[in-house]
Amino acid sequence: MAVEPRKPSVEALSSAGARMVEAAQESVVQVQSGGPGSGAGVILSDSGLVMTNHHVAVSGGGRRGRGGNLRVTLRDGRSFGARVTKRDRGLDLALLRLDGGPGDLPSARFGDSDALRVGELVYAIGHPWGQLGAATSGIVSALGVTGRPGRGRPARYVQSDVSLAPGNSGGPLLNARGEVVGINAMIFGSMALSIPSNAANAWAAGEEESRPRLGVAIRPVELRGEEAEVGLMIVAVRDGSPASRAGLLVGDVLLGDAAEPFEDAGSLLETVTRAGDAVRLRLMRGGNITFVDVSLGASGPGRAA
Repeated sequence: MAVEPRKPSVEALSSAGARMVEAAQESVVQVQSGGPGSGAGVILSDSGLVMTNHHVAVSGGGRRGRGGNLRVTLRDGRSFGARVTKRDRGLDLALLRLDGGPGDLPSARFGDSDALRVGELVYAIGHPWGQLGAATSGIVSALGVTGRPGRGRPARYVQSDVSLAPGNSGGPLLNARGEVVGINAMIFGSMALSIPSNAANAWAAGEEESRPRLGVAIRPVELRGEEAEVGLMIVAVRDGSPASRAGLLVGDVLLGDAAEPFEDAGSLLETVTRAGDAVRLRLMRGGNITFVDVSLGASGPGRAA
């Protein structure tokens, strides 16, 4: 007779979660920039490198990147001056170097943000309203891309329903293993947006994040008598682009990928960004429906569509 494995009790799961948060709190710092508020940060290395949001680092004395009034306080109460070594307003990320760091700082463990799934349990740690090391939990509610204000490039994000407040910015979003899978950046009502850890790590390492692009200009059109009500007509194809190499033509109407129809230009943008190395597109050409496989490859920064 088969014996069913014992399932962990609610108390055991709760205790494991509490231990995970307590361990993760050691690598979360408070960042004060001389402005009216403060934020959080994540220790990247034991030598004193800290990641936070750009808007946290420049809100006061760190505006010109010379350190100014930047102050970083550790979980154990030690406090250090700091200077900005790298920053990106579009990504809303900044790297800080602690002055005279002791070399024994507890660095955070980073996880693979690409492995996140909608519905997965996540935790946020920060200092809302000055409450040091406060933790909240929630679930991942969406994964995708969004346009950056004033820029044409898309930015990836992790959306969750963890509770954030002033003082959480720059702190970590954790998975259930205690790994950093995002840097908390924005609050929209009850919705929290975090910068994925993979994008943050690539930026910190000096890598240009590979952004696949199709290389077309499109115009939404209404379709009659077709299974899709909306299509995206190609009005220009960039020479040498993935679209050009795949044989896409001006006048082709993009209907969707192999699984889902395109609702608007944003759905095409998200499909291309998430596709990886290749994407299969369904399109209408000369009144006939066909499929075209497009090899995206790696490309530099630019419009994803």
